[in-house]
Amino acid sequence: MSETNRRKFIGRGVAATAALAATASSGQAQEKAAKRVIYRNGKKPEKTPLFNGTVAYGNLIFIAGVGYHEAGDIKIHTAKVLDSIKAQLESAGSSMEKVLKCNVYLADLKDYAGMNEVFQGKFGPEPPVRTTIAAAGVPGNSLVEIDVIACL
Repeated sequence: MSETNRRKFIGRGVAATAALAATASSGQAQEKAAKRVIYRNGKKPEKTPLFNGTVAYGNLIFIAGVGYHEAGDIKIHTAKVLDSIKAQLESAGSSMEKVLKCNVYLADLKDYAGMNEVFQGKFGPEPPVRTTIAAAGVPGNSLVEIDVIACL
């Protein structure tokens, strides 16, 4: 093996060892992270809920799908849902600007433009990645349901 090839081989080994060490320390940090459920009224319900609405894990916060179950058009529904998400994020110590991922479920794809009008700018100058689908049967007669993942 030539001197140049030996240096490249040794260099790769050092880089691989450093990457493995970084992965191991990252895994240890993940093991230390704890799941924390954030209850809307501040206390755990007496009966085990079907699902939790807000869960933090490490520096991430997950908010389950939020809908609006009153009368109104897509713009009203979207505004109310985003207001609710904003309140949940802030009560957990985060904000709309810290949202990383957003899933939007529309009862009817014809509401896409109206939802976008209200959605635009709600997450600050750098919006999150987003997936939007039309989903038959959004629960509770809501025209839109949105869930998010944010950092604290």
